[in-house]
Amino acid sequence: MKIAYIGTYPPRECGIGTFTQNLAFAMTAKNHQGEKNHKRIIIAMNDYDETYTYPPEVKLTIRQEQQADYLKAANFINSNGVDVCILEHEFGIFGGSGGVYVLPLLHHVKVPIIVTLHTILENPTYIEKAILKEICKMADSIVVMNQMAITFLTSIYDVPGKKINLIEHGVPDIHFDKKQSKTEFKLKKKKVIMTFGFIGRNKGIENVIKALPQIIKTHPEILYMVLGKTHPNVVRHSGEEYRNYLQLLIKNLKLQDHVLLLNEFIDETELFKYLAACDIYITPYINEAQITSGTLTYAMGAGCAVVSTPYWHAAELLQNGKGRLFNFNDPDDLAYTLKELLDNPDKLKEIQSKAFKYGKEIKWPKIGEKYIDLAQEILKSPKKEILNEEGTLIDPLILPPFSLAHIKRLTDDTGIIQHAKFGIPNLKEGYCLDDNARALLMSLMAFNQKKNSLALELMPVYLSYIHYMQNEDGTFRNFLSFNRNFLDTTGSEDSFGRTIWALGYLIGNAPNDAYYQNGKLVFFNAVPNFGKLKSIRSIANTIIGICYYLKSNPADEEMITQLKNLSSKLITHYEQNNTEDWKWFENLLAYDNGILPLALLHATQILNDDYIQSVALEAMNFLTEQNFNNGYLSIIGNKKWYVKDQERSMFAQQPVDALAMVLMYYQAFLLKKDKEYLNKLFLSFMWFLGENDLRMSLYDFDTKGCCDGIENYGVNRNQGAESSLAYLISHLTVLKAYEELYQTKEFKAANPSKIMVNS
Repeated sequence: MKIAYIGTYPPRECGIGTFTQNLAFAMTAKNHQGEKNHKRIIIAMNDYDETYTYPPEVKLTIRQEQQADYLKAANFINSNGVDVCILEHEFGIFGGSGGVYVLPLLHHVKVPIIVTLHTILENPTYIEKAILKEICKMADSIVVMNQMAITFLTSIYDVPGKKINLIEHGVPDIHFDKKQSKTEFKLKKKKVIMTFGFIGRNKGIENVIKALPQIIKTHPEILYMVLGKTHPNVVRHSGEEYRNYLQLLIKNLKLQDHVLLLNEFIDETELFKYLAACDIYITPYINEAQITSGTLTYAMGAGCAVVSTPYWHAAELLQNGKGRLFNFNDPDDLAYTLKELLDNPDKLKEIQSKAFKYGKEIKWPKIGEKYIDLAQEILKSPKKEILNEEGTLIDPLILPPFSLAHIKRLTDDTGIIQHAKFGIPNLKEGYCLDDNARALLMSLMAFNQKKNSLALELMPVYLSYIHYMQNEDGTFRNFLSFNRNFLDTTGSEDSFGRTIWALGYLIGNAPNDAYYQNGKLVFFNAVPNFGKLKSIRSIANTIIGICYYLKSNPADEEMITQLKNLSSKLITHYEQNNTEDWKWFENLLAYDNGILPLALLHATQILNDDYIQSVALEAMNFLTEQNFNNGYLSIIGNKKWYVKDQERSMFAQQPVDALAMVLMYYQAFLLKKDKEYLNKLFLSFMWFLGENDLRMSLYDFDTKGCCDGIENYGVNRNQGAESSLAYLISHLTVLKAYEELYQTKEFKAANPSKIMVNS
């Protein structure tokens, strides 16, 4: 068999990576005749912007937040003679909300899939539950590591029991002599208590430290060793706060001679040497919600006497005298349990003996054989059914790689330069509020969807510009010269509305509290001006900003009233201009047209108003008729626009209009779950890549910018901020829509057509 493994992989420091490597080698090891019956290929998961120097068996990598990489991986598996694919699933290693990016991969893989579940949540969120149920649906077989996991899958996730296989966590076949190991580590006179693995507050290490003063009164030879680095996610968000807390606790309790914190990620050989020197192993986790613990299994496999809190895996594994349990967050109970074992060496040896006997049954060679048997059994089964996403055009593989190179080029420490000469910033034109608001929105989306570090770096520049341009009465100036002179007193209402949109989105999606507080301050300073707006596009943009605000603050009755009033104004404009053959808000189709129905679609989502929804959909359908006459997006030209009963303008088509169409169809899909809106969304996006009246791409693959529009002489090659931001926001929306497609219950229940393929 040729087996593809998907998961994290060394040298990435991750327990799942170690599991993946051990399983792959156990399943593809040489037999007694020295022959390899099976081949392995690894598809490794990379986190955020990290890259690793992988061993040769890694043939492909997936960047966690890059959706296209998942589809490339599926194509790679399908075209490389793979017989079986094994996915190591853990929340947090796959991209998108709840790890949803893995679903398209599984949907496109044409070979049998075995999924090993390392975490199964008892109280999942709606998204987590929906995604795991879909993973289990797509899997040919599911592997879990204890009985509790089976109970959860059948009772919470409705997975058929016949699909679930219990194969315990493997341990390396490594042995060291206890006396030799203690001698090597200079621990001959010590009783060694140990915990290893990634460190974080949920590990409960402080409870062991707090128990030590009681123990060392009668056992002064005790040494507590904690082997492990702080978890990378903890370091990313909190630094070494927890480790520093532990060190301070050790000092305050005067335990410097009894506790050793080793901030290292050690290899398995060295780890088992430490475990050989260990007398008692402790997993002091602070709550029960852990279905699998690799560290617990390793300690048992090394023949350690284990003392643990009764989290799910430990409560099951330590039954029948294979270990001892103590209460959660109870140092006194732990101290009592440890003293009892230390005072009774025969009891301690009995537990160690039972653990060692159990460990012999879960060595990786035996676990590998069980997976091989399972894979061969699956290959005997009937041909696999795979989903055919008929009726959806979205293909992330068509999208160019996401890049902020041109945005970085346009941005200095003041803000984003509004215009460019070809791909070079035109400093003579300075800055404007509109583009910095768009840039803030784009950077927030890029960071939330892709964890793009450059987006996070640029974000405060745009937010600072917006703050700087706000007047005391809450309005905004718009234009600023390159030498930082104000060029107006009060900006356009359109620029005001776009800024409120960006700030409303920020309040619900801020990456940290400082940005949230700043955005909230500017937003509420502007609120008194909402009722004064006259421009329907400014009203529309402001509605969208209010809706984003209300998603995170749904009980704000004053803001709901503002939303109702502004929506009423748009509805009034529609009613005054609507005729049998002209379903629109004014007597012309001008610029940024899709924003108007888009705003009412957002309002519908918050207000649940059927009439607002009917107007939004009617206007959207009218706009669709005007822009899709030839099967592709043909935008109303800005040269003369399209006045009712007059000739439609063809040229001066602008990217911001394509963006409005993309956003409009995305919001319509969220509201109605009709896949045809996704098709229209993708066709609208493809305007940027050449599906337009000139059949020319506006996206510049060299500069990573977007050209300013379609003119009667061809493409306007200048690549200003508005155009490039319109492209990037559209790009991110396409990816978000594709993600949403796989989260939608209706999609899962739509009985898509099925294709039979060979296993």
